[in-house]
Amino acid sequence: MPTSTKRSMTGLAIVPARGGSKGIPRKNLLPLAGKPLLAHTIEQARRAHSVSRLVVSTDDAEIGAVAQAYGAEVIWRPAAISGDTATSESALLHVIGTLQQEQDPLPELIIFLQCTSPLTLAEDIDGVVHALLTEEADTALAVTPFHYFLWQQGKDGDAVGVNHDKRVRLLRQQRTPEYRETGAVYVMRTAGFLKTKHRFFGKTALYVVPPERCLEIDEPFDFQLAEWLLQGPR
Repeated sequence: MPTSTKRSMTGLAIVPARGGSKGIPRKNLLPLAGKPLLAHTIEQARRAHSVSRLVVSTDDAEIGAVAQAYGAEVIWRPAAISGDTATSESALLHVIGTLQQEQDPLPELIIFLQCTSPLTLAEDIDGVVHALLTEEADTALAVTPFHYFLWQQGKDGDAVGVNHDKRVRLLRQQRTPEYRETGAVYVMRTAGFLKTKHRFFGKTALYVVPPERCLEIDEPFDFQLAEWLLQGPR
């Protein structure tokens, strides 16, 4: 991944990290390869050339302390947008609104990072920004190649192919390339995001991340798999 872009531009990286987690309690603080889960994303964001400022949005004092210990700023999120139904966009908008109230200048780009993707590297963050700039897009995201056949249950009980015709079994090289959203990195032009209040608007660019760096921590087993993968060269 090149460290320079078509037009040099850096952004505000925001990492939402609330305290509540029903699937895995205290997930963002659980140890992974010798450090809290949250720390992995913070460390890579600090290494990224495209990140000029790094903020963790949280409602939790312990998460805030960890974020600051690893070099991130903290903006405290109110309870109204910290529950299970709160959207990530609400956390991003709250951070931007707080900075505006403090009369801090806003960058041209918002870099939204998920701390549940600990295998993300700085080059992936820079890569998504690079894709947005070189393709002159409004939004961009990290994806990974997807080659599987998706199915769903039809109304009459017959299984239906979602991304394929079940009567035609094409080889992988015959199929139109498809990509799975990794959930790790999103980049948006700030002005457009403030207008639409959504992570996708206008033209969207893709940055392809290799499958071995695409893992979201949702289940306890994901921690074991991430631990094993992090033992390799980084």
